[in-house]
Amino acid sequence: MGAQQWIAMVVLCATFFQICRAVDSSADDKLLSLPGQPRVSFQQYAGYVTVDKNKDRALFFYFVEAETDPASKPLVLWLNGGPGCSSVGAGAFSEHGPFRPSDGGSLVRNDYSWNKEANMLYLESPAGVGFSYSANQSFYDLVNDTITAQDNFVFLQNWFLKFPEYKNRDLFIAGESYAGHYVPQLADLIVKSGIKFNLKGVALGNPLLEFSTDLNSEGEFYWSHGLISNPTYELLSAVCNTSQLWRERIGGSSLSASCSKVSDQIDAEIPGAIDPYDVTANVCQSSGASLLGVQNNPLTPRSRLFSSAESLQEALSQQKAQENIDLCVLEETSVYLNRKDVQESFHAKLVGTPQWTLCSSGDQDSVVPFTGSRTLVEGLAKQLGLNATIPYTAWLEDKQIGGWTQVYGDILTFSTIRGGSHMAPFSSPGRSLAMFAAFLSGKPLV
Repeated sequence: MGAQQWIAMVVLCATFFQICRAVDSSADDKLLSLPGQPRVSFQQYAGYVTVDKNKDRALFFYFVEAETDPASKPLVLWLNGGPGCSSVGAGAFSEHGPFRPSDGGSLVRNDYSWNKEANMLYLESPAGVGFSYSANQSFYDLVNDTITAQDNFVFLQNWFLKFPEYKNRDLFIAGESYAGHYVPQLADLIVKSGIKFNLKGVALGNPLLEFSTDLNSEGEFYWSHGLISNPTYELLSAVCNTSQLWRERIGGSSLSASCSKVSDQIDAEIPGAIDPYDVTANVCQSSGASLLGVQNNPLTPRSRLFSSAESLQEALSQQKAQENIDLCVLEETSVYLNRKDVQESFHAKLVGTPQWTLCSSGDQDSVVPFTGSRTLVEGLAKQLGLNATIPYTAWLEDKQIGGWTQVYGDILTFSTIRGGSHMAPFSSPGRSLAMFAAFLSGKPLV
C-alpha cells in the first residue's frame, strides 16, 4: 500500500473517531426527564460546551428538539439579554420553552412553545450567566460584547461537533433586549468567518440597538401611556432625558442636580408596583411589591362592547386565559432551577457561585420601547436603500389584530405584538408564536 493510500486512511479514521466521539457526547447530554415533567415525545439535551479549555471556561445549553418531525425543521439559537440574563430561566422556562414551572414544584406544558416550529437551542451566555462558568474568576472583570460574541461563535462550532446532524440545517439566531447586541455581533462573525453555518436570518425582540434612540423613547412611552404628567415630560425633554439618566446611573456616581430632580419626579409619579416591562400588567404578589395603583390600573381595559353572546363568551375566555398567565413564573423558575435534583437532571453545576440566578449581579437590563426600534429600523432601511414593499399595516392572529408590521425590500421587517410586554412570548404567547412561525417561513404577517 502506497504512502498516499495510508494518508487517506488516517484521515478517514480520524474523521470516523471524531464523529463517534461527537455522537457519544450528545448521548451523554440527553435528558431522560426533568423532575415533575409531564411525558413528551420529543428529545431534550443539556450540558456544557467548552469555549476556552486552557482557562476552563464553558457555556451551558438546553436543547429541545421540535415536537414533530425535527429532521425537517430549522435550528434556532436563542439568546437572552441583560447583559447577564439567563436564556434557560427567561427564554426557555418563562417565555417560549416547552415547560413552565408551577407553584407546586412541577412542570406544566406550554401550549405555545416555539419547539412546535423549530429545534430550539437555549444558550446561557456569557460565562457567569446561569450555569455557564469560568474557573478563572478574573474573566468576569474583562468580559465585554466582543468576547461574548467570540465565545458564542466557538460554542456553535463545538456544539455542531456534538450534534453534526444539525450542521447543515437552516440556522436562525434570535434574542431579546440586550441581545440586540449579542445577535448581530455573532451573525457578523459567522458571515465574516466563511464557515458554512447555513445562517438564514436573525430576529430581535425589543432590542437595545442604539443607546440614545432606544432609551430616549422610554420617556415618550411613559408620557403617551399616562404614567407621567405633562410637566414631568417637559422636564425630561428640556432638562435631563432618559438616556442621560441611564448613563449617569450606569456610571456609578451620584446623579447630577438636574437629573436627580427629574428622577425624583418620575419616581413620585410611577408607583413601584408598576412593572416597567409591562406597564399594563399586575405584579407577582409574592415578590413583596405593593399593589398600590396596580389593581385599579387605568391602562387595563375594564369594559368592551360585544355584538353577540358568542363574542362575549369568546372575550371572557380570552380574559380567563390572560388571567391564567402566571405572574410569578420568574420566581417559580428561580426556585425550580436551584433545586439539586433539577440541576443533577440538567447535568448542570454551580462554579464560583452559591446559587443559580435569573440575572447576574450588575445587570443593567432596561425596557426598550417599540418606538425607538421603529425609528432605528426605518433608518437602517434607508441606509440599505430598501423601499417599503408592504406598508405599515395591521396583521391578524386568530381573527384578532395581532399587531402592526412593515416590510422593507425582502430582507427587513418591523413588527409589533399588540399587548406584548418586554418579554412578549410570556405576555402574548399566541401572537408571539404566530410571528415566530412567519419569520421562519419567510412569509409576511397578514
